[in-house]
Amino acid sequence: MSFTTTPPEVAVENLPAVPLTLEGASVLHQMMRVRWTAWKAVPVAQRSEIVREAATALENMERNPSGQSAVFSLLGHKGDLIIVHFRQSFDELGRVERHIAQLRLADYLEPTSSYLSIVELGLYESSLKTYTSLAARGIAPFSLEWSAEIEEVLNRSREAMRPRLFPDIPPHKYICFYPMDRKRGEEKNWYQLPMAERQRQMHEHGMIGRRYAGEVKQIISGSIGFDDWEWGVDLFADDPLVFKKLIYEMRFDEVSAVYALFGSFYVGIRCPASELDSFLNQAG
Repeated sequence: MSFTTTPPEVAVENLPAVPLTLEGASVLHQMMRVRWTAWKAVPVAQRSEIVREAATALENMERNPSGQSAVFSLLGHKGDLIIVHFRQSFDELGRVERHIAQLRLADYLEPTSSYLSIVELGLYESSLKTYTSLAARGIAPFSLEWSAEIEEVLNRSREAMRPRLFPDIPPHKYICFYPMDRKRGEEKNWYQLPMAERQRQMHEHGMIGRRYAGEVKQIISGSIGFDDWEWGVDLFADDPLVFKKLIYEMRFDEVSAVYALFGSFYVGIRCPASELDSFLNQAG
């Protein structure tokens, strides 16, 4: 039996509207501005000690086996640095955030923004097939049998997709981060579309991204209930022009053109811990 479409005996309106999702690494973006006037007033020898302490801490975070961190120097007025953390849990994010706050360098850093989310893989196609199959077998939504079979599907998917759920931070030189929503306006509302229609549009949207797979690495994180937008998008590449080309092309597909809302964009250049001293001295 093929489940690519809903059988006529299964009423679409009786299927759950919420797609299944898989969650992985906890993610924190910290955007910061250097208080340059105060920093330049610090004696050179003391500055070296402060940077050495911070570089050692950040280098350990870059190599952390349970989740990495990476520093990028921001372009534009939104800050000087963006520090990206991937960890196993929110508790670990809290510890790394406090660790950075307790560094002496933190006295010369001013937070400008932050973003909290969790790596998310949406299972639109799998959800539609699974919901339809269960309904066709007469299994009531959210019953014990339904929930058990849903969990079995999720467990199989978690195992197969674990590398995508808990990824390393890509080693590329440039980052582009932005938050986004799906529209909930008076005329167009993503959340009122049928599951099959949302699945169709997301499939077309994803096909564009696949054409850029060799040039850019994309990591989507969910932030509903965690931050001000619904998703965070991280793009990593060695040529920043690919950010413009990919996002511009996506503007023309239906899901973006009709339903997407975007927050502020942050673009940065990788600044390894070993180059922190150079960044602060050159910029200061």
